[in-house]
Amino acid sequence: MDLIRIATAGSVDDGKSTLIGRLLLDSNSLNDDTLAAVEDVSQRQRGDYVNLALITDGLRAEREQGITIDVAYRYFSTNTRKFILADTPGHVQYTRNMVTGASTAEVALIMIDARNGLVEQSRRHYVIASLLGITHIIVCVNKMDLVGYNEEIFNQIRADFDEFLTKSIASNIVFIPMSALNGDNVVDPSINMPWYHGDPLLNVLEQIPVRQDLGTLPLRMPVQYVIRPMLNKYQDYRAYAGSIASGTLYVGQRVRILPSGQESVITNIDAPWGAVEEASAPDSITVRISDDFDIPRGETICDAEKLPQMRHNIAAVICWMDDRSSLSQGDIYRIKHGTRSSKAIVTEVNARFSISSLDKELDANELKLNEMGHVSLKISDPLVCDDYSVNRATGNFILINESTNATVAAGMIGDPKIIA
Repeated sequence: MDLIRIATAGSVDDGKSTLIGRLLLDSNSLNDDTLAAVEDVSQRQRGDYVNLALITDGLRAEREQGITIDVAYRYFSTNTRKFILADTPGHVQYTRNMVTGASTAEVALIMIDARNGLVEQSRRHYVIASLLGITHIIVCVNKMDLVGYNEEIFNQIRADFDEFLTKSIASNIVFIPMSALNGDNVVDPSINMPWYHGDPLLNVLEQIPVRQDLGTLPLRMPVQYVIRPMLNKYQDYRAYAGSIASGTLYVGQRVRILPSGQESVITNIDAPWGAVEEASAPDSITVRISDDFDIPRGETICDAEKLPQMRHNIAAVICWMDDRSSLSQGDIYRIKHGTRSSKAIVTEVNARFSISSLDKELDANELKLNEMGHVSLKISDPLVCDDYSVNRATGNFILINESTNATVAAGMIGDPKIIA
């Protein structure tokens, strides 16, 4: 079955955790012990209804404050698909957590409280989802039960969102009125909103086209480890282990190893279950080639006919994640891309993104915690990469503070597509 990764986002108390709880409950994906525990805690806390948000809000601080802080992952499946749900924080303070949770998602669920309408955090989460390359966005207008299931309120929220979208390149967007607490239009159609003629959320999720399979993209395999058994003269060989980031690799394929530039042919492929003739992303394998080259960790095995870029200078979208420092021109970091680490210097802070206006603040000279912007970096060693919009697997990186060894930023190579 197809696997779909979903990220939820929205302002505080819009009902993200409750929606995930409702999806798990109504799709029969909760075991009896989990449901019993949630019912017990709900009875002790409130007593009047089952608090479905407790299914995902696992941290003690989350339960006490009634907000999501960390990213929680939940898994469920239907007869046609498997799903991984990431419940990401809604508060602006935890934007970095939202970026982390949404970085691998194909679908974003943006929650809007029907009582509050479109707020800045809703815009912020749409922009972040779009910057991360999520092409399918579902706007869930939640808590319709608290506004009397009023069609006019739903239409107004949709109109406000459409007006905001005219400033950007809109993704494939679906609007669904719902009540996660009561289950309206989550798994089953709502009898309270006969004016809505679309599908409930689960039906939409089951019908969304799957993102292009990583196996269909050009071959990129970062070398993680070099194997040299040297048991005897018959078993003395050099093999290269790693996970295929994208593409397909097969015996007899001509490959180029970058950045060294050497070319050879694949002679053997070993998977955990034995020798194979072919392997695709994201398989972890060991390969041997026809030439006895010195290929260290950090090199990338690529299809000789479909090569990536090799750059010393890159432009990238950055989300700053460190609360003890900021990013400024001239700062030096360690850049981790695939299995390769190099020095990187910030040559320019091109812009900081204004989430509310979708404009670039061109006079910005630094990025602080949870801010996103566009920067230029100069790399000491050439980066073997693709633009993030072309290949997410080889278009992302992290920046590391060498003094503290802390990950301070996540980056996406290329120019932003939705910021004017």
